[in-house]
This record gives sequence, structure tokens and C-alpha cells, in this order.
Amino acid sequence: MADEDGALTPPEATGLLTLAEASDRLPSPYALEDFSAASGQPWVAVALGGETASGEAVARLCEALPHFVCPTIAFVPEPEAPAARDLAEAFDVVAESREDLALLVENIERTPLATTALVQLLRGHEHRTIEQALVAESFVYSTLQAGPEFAAWLAAQPTLRPVIPEEPPVLVERNGKRLDLVLNHPAKRNAYSAAMRDQLCEALQLAVTDDSIEEIVLRGDGPSFCSGGDLDEFGLLADPATAHAIRTTRSVPRLLAVCAPRLRAELHGACVGAGIELPAWAGRVVAKQDTFFQLPEVSMGLIPGAGGTVSLPRRVGRRRTAWIALTGVRVAPDTAKGWGLIDEAC
Repeated sequence: MADEDGALTPPEATGLLTLAEASDRLPSPYALEDFSAASGQPWVAVALGGETASGEAVARLCEALPHFVCPTIAFVPEPEAPAARDLAEAFDVVAESREDLALLVENIERTPLATTALVQLLRGHEHRTIEQALVAESFVYSTLQAGPEFAAWLAAQPTLRPVIPEEPPVLVERNGKRLDLVLNHPAKRNAYSAAMRDQLCEALQLAVTDDSIEEIVLRGDGPSFCSGGDLDEFGLLADPATAHAIRTTRSVPRLLAVCAPRLRAELHGACVGAGIELPAWAGRVVAKQDTFFQLPEVSMGLIPGAGGTVSLPRRVGRRRTAWIALTGVRVAPDTAKGWGLIDEAC
């Protein structure tokens, strides 16, 4: 709500709401301002177990939730009734323990602008084509690049010293009907750089135009498949608008989506940020037992920007994508397989 000067003020109560409290309070138009990064309360959490509310009240709550300008958290401790699980589908993310809830709240309060942008983007993706979703992701990423949270993260980093690799960042080899693409900067754990992006685009453009290529294999050299975006390049472009134009012109995610039925990704070691966002497009993803998956971008005041807000929901759904991104936790291969993030753990 607003005071006499027009400034937004936080709600009186900021804790976990019961289902009855949420059904009564959240459908109000005032609640959209009560729970917002602009008012200082950047999350809303509702406990879905142990009580009931009228069907009409729950329906109003579910109708209101997609309009909130903050992450909505369903607290559903195990085990709970199926009805609580079904209702959780109306929220952005699910916490199954007090520890999970505390982690979500801590991270959301650290970078409220990025977390808000992430969940709003993921909600909208459910109604967008792949092309539309990738463009929307780039717009949001560019906006956050100009924001205070990313600026604070960038200011805390060591002096940037981009390293130009001596070898090609991607090795491309054609073997009959098979095209092998190998990320080739092991000294930096195959950090996803502009040069790597450009070479992947060139190779994938060939795959898109050449129907005789029946199989594409994507893997990485060295100890890890890909450790994420090359941090030494973060913040180097002159402005976010130019970055958006480049990102949507040379779009590896768009090309991977086209090639997906022919694409196999073989993963190992660290698969961080782009290291899982890109291979998640593949028709088949295989990971070794030493692999782990992580999306750290929200902690930097950003969102996944290599197509991950589009590729991951198509594998694990919107709520699990939000969980991985909002918590920043490492996901092990067996868990990833159970969720559908990968197809095989070997």
C-alpha cells in the first residue's frame, strides 16, 4: 500500500501465511503492492498442509497468484495430501522443508529484483513459442544487466582479464553422417565465452542446413563439460541493448532447439549455468556420475541467459526450474535423472 507521499510500504505481517489467511488476503488488489520488491517484502509463502479453505476461496487465491510481482512459495512438507500438492501447482516454487523455505527466502531477499524477474518470465513462457521465449529471456537479462544487483556483484569481482585461447574454443569434426562438437577450453573448464558462442553458432548453422547430418554429439574436453559463462567477459559490452541485439542474432539456443531431435549431449564434471542450459535442449542427455548441475545467475543479480529459462522448463517444469535457479543448489545426476533434466546417468 502507499503512504501520503506515494511511497510503497511493506505489509504488517511478513511470515508464512496459512491457507485461510492467504485465501482471505491475497486476492485483494492491495496485496499486489504489499508483496513486492518495491515495497520491501519480495516474497509470499503459504503453508498448504493441515487445514482447508472453501473451494471458492481457493479458486480466488489461484486466480490471484499469477499476478503477484514477487515469487510465490508453496510450503508443502512431506508427506501431504494430494490436494495440497495439486494446489502447489498454482505457485512459482515449492518448499518441502523449513530449511528449503529458509534458503529460498534468504536468496530472494538478497537479490529481489532478479528473483522477481525470473518468476515473472517463467510464468509467461507457458504461453510463448520457443522463439518468443528466447527473445523475452534476453530482454529480461539485458534489463538486469543495467540493474543495481548485477552492478554490485560486478563491483565485487577481481579485475577482468579476458583470456584469448590459443586453440579453437570449439573443435568441429565431421564423420560421415555424424557431427562432433567439442568444447575446447579446458584450462577455464570450458567457460562459455563469446568466441565459443560464435563457433558453436557456425557449426550448428551447418547442421541445420545439411540434412545429411543425422547425429550431432556435443561434449567438452578437460575436467568439466562447461563451468558457465566466462566471468572475465561479464560487463564488457558497452550497453545492455547492444548485448540483447547480439544475443538474439547469434543464438546458440535457437539453433540447438532446431537440431534437438538429432542432438546428443555427453556431460561430465561441472555443468553450471550455460553448461546445463544449452545441453538441456538435446533430444538425449547423458551424464557421468561425477557431474553436477547448477544455476548461479540469480545470486549475481541476473537470470539464466543462455536459453535456460526455456530449455529447463521443457524438461523439469516451471517450478523445478525456479527451485534450481532460486536456491542455486547443486543437483546430482541421480536427482537430475529422476526429474527428467537428463536421460541417463552412467
